[in-house]
Amino acid sequence: MPTECIQDSFEFGTVDGREVVGKFDGGVISSDAGALLLGQASRATGIVRQFARCFSDARVPEAIEHSVETLVGQRIFGLALGYEDLNDHDQLRHDPVLAVLAGKLAAGRKDCAPLAGKSTLNRLELSRADHTTRYCKIGHDPEAIERLAVTLFLDAEPQPRGPIILDLDATHSILHGEQEGRFFSGFYDCYCYLPLFIFCGRHLLAAKLRRASADAADGALEEVRRIVAQIRERWPNMAIWLRADSGFCRDDLMTWCEDNAVDYVFGLARNKRLVRQIGRELRTAKRKAARTGAPARVYKELRYATRETWSKRRRVVAKAEWTQGEANPRFVVTSLGLERAKTRFLYEDVYCQRGDMENRIKECQRDMFADRMPAATMRVNQLRLWFSCMAYILMCALRRIALAGTKLATATCATIRLRLLKIGAQVTVSVRRVKIAFASSFPMQRIFAIAHDRLCKAAR
Repeated sequence: MPTECIQDSFEFGTVDGREVVGKFDGGVISSDAGALLLGQASRATGIVRQFARCFSDARVPEAIEHSVETLVGQRIFGLALGYEDLNDHDQLRHDPVLAVLAGKLAAGRKDCAPLAGKSTLNRLELSRADHTTRYCKIGHDPEAIERLAVTLFLDAEPQPRGPIILDLDATHSILHGEQEGRFFSGFYDCYCYLPLFIFCGRHLLAAKLRRASADAADGALEEVRRIVAQIRERWPNMAIWLRADSGFCRDDLMTWCEDNAVDYVFGLARNKRLVRQIGRELRTAKRKAARTGAPARVYKELRYATRETWSKRRRVVAKAEWTQGEANPRFVVTSLGLERAKTRFLYEDVYCQRGDMENRIKECQRDMFADRMPAATMRVNQLRLWFSCMAYILMCALRRIALAGTKLATATCATIRLRLLKIGAQVTVSVRRVKIAFASSFPMQRIFAIAHDRLCKAAR
């Protein structure tokens, strides 16, 4: 067999009469130096520290090389930087910037790297819920993790003047193996899970993993009850609205809202009975569309109840729309009265704004890998989902605190990562300091300086 060898130099032609030669002799260099801003964001908000407190550690203290907080931080920062798999950490365990972020520059034993490899991090993700065992010494508290997401939202914002609007939606996470709870969804045409997400604006409040055999609203009432109770512990008199599509239009959820001073705006699946009640409005919209050549819509308010599933009649706002040569009727059901939400305002300015939540879910899944479900059990996949959620919350904190008013103020997590965090830098560790020599040609130095200044002030 031929012996494998690595070249010590690489030639890339000539430029202006000069040979272009490359060598792997640049010293200790990281491509993620901008992630130091994430470290500042974590210190300002306490996200990593508080998440680590949701874990218990029954390991022998004298035998511990990597603390739980170091392991948790390493995993969260890795996800935020785009390293989705545990395998990535067999190389990242030597990265000096990630070591700074995790708060551990050197190993306690000679045979160890400063940070953990894939096997150690895998044991973290395999931790049992609520307890430890002989072979699994790290445990986690699911209730504490769920409560933390809401706490971080409450701490991030001053008490709002208007209502808090909670957006609920279900999505799918594709499965490619024989994972526990796998089910074929005819709607999504794949084997998948059906996680439930709850947002308030850009703030992620809940991510609950469920089987795809579940109804879209399964577990929603329990999650809403928990989140509303926690919000009202902080802000007792705060108005709270729920907003969701027709998959959440269930009598038990609506009745609970009515009994607990929580308002709702839910999509309502159309049927022949509803469409008949807006026949006149549809004809009006058709005539207007024919006259103007543009889509036309007329709104109408109804009192409606299903024949079997609803316990009472409720306010329904109907949109009689004629577009592209055909009728497009839409309906929403709400507890908000006419005095608080007129028909057009309710549909266009309240209900239609829920579409932005789908962008937040995509961002969480695509940029923070919240749809990665490689483990065999739902318990482990749920914990992996929470790690992705914490990475997302950390990136949102960076955007909220440090990037307001800049060109990255509304950028996605992926864009922020690419343009602000992926900075090449040489790292020099001496007795007294760690020097990060950033690339001089980095194009977003001004935004980096602004972000650093704001994060330092927030961390005080």
